[in-house]
Amino acid sequence: MVVAHPFIKWAGGKSQLLNEIREKYPSQIEKYCEPFVGGGAVLFDVLQKFHPEQVLINDINKELINTYAQIKSNNEDLIGCLSTLQGDYKAHTHEENKAFFYEKRLRYNELKANKNELENLEKAALFIFLNKTCFNGLYRVNAKGLFNVPFNNAKNPFLCDEKNLRACSELLQNVEMTVGDYKECKSFIDEKTFVYIDPPYRPLTQTAAFTSYSENRFSDKEQSELADFIKSISEKGAKVVASNSDPKNADKNDNFFDELYSHFEIKRIIASRMINSNAKKRGAISELLISNIAGVF
Repeated sequence: MVVAHPFIKWAGGKSQLLNEIREKYPSQIEKYCEPFVGGGAVLFDVLQKFHPEQVLINDINKELINTYAQIKSNNEDLIGCLSTLQGDYKAHTHEENKAFFYEKRLRYNELKANKNELENLEKAALFIFLNKTCFNGLYRVNAKGLFNVPFNNAKNPFLCDEKNLRACSELLQNVEMTVGDYKECKSFIDEKTFVYIDPPYRPLTQTAAFTSYSENRFSDKEQSELADFIKSISEKGAKVVASNSDPKNADKNDNFFDELYSHFEIKRIIASRMINSNAKKRGAISELLISNIAGVF
């Protein structure tokens, strides 16, 4: 049996931290919600381990959710599109592939701007293609909402992982998907729900402020509003685990999250920072796991 795993690389993806997050899973999960689904490492892990009856995933990134939706409902056609892209890529020289990448990036941005639902399949295929062939698998947009990450010079990217896409599709059949503000998930969440929250991280420094997965920003004001949301769903009886950056990596006196989540359990775990333009700045770093699972709230 194929073990499903994220079909894209995503900044802040949680594959490497699953063992620590699993320690916070309840013994049973009947209902699951992920308001910032991203790459879905925790989602696919929960789906395979617990097979919850009700699942809601959400993200502000419309193109990301469209890709999940195409994998759920139109997977074989998506595989066909990706197979064609993979064949074309393999048939080209390196310089041709560089031009091919920028041609497809331009086409993706056109589709993104057009907002034609009849083109959602092609847009999803290009979303995956660009993720596999752009620098570090980043998803970054400019102020106009246009994807602007450069080519990664990959020689032989694995553009069409048919087995994994089919495994993901099977797991997603019972999953409800929405696009929008995470606060809209509140009506779904009740005392039976396990909620994993992986928002845009608070930057450790001003120059490290990479939160442009969408056209929206996520400042300290938004972090505080998220803390209020987590407190409110905790009061409803939901079991909650949230991830975020650890400000103490940059300033040992920065107690922003320690104060914001003073009524929750805060665990510091070690992660590898894989996405940085400077390779020397990639490496071990502390992150936060914030939870009410231990009954601290």
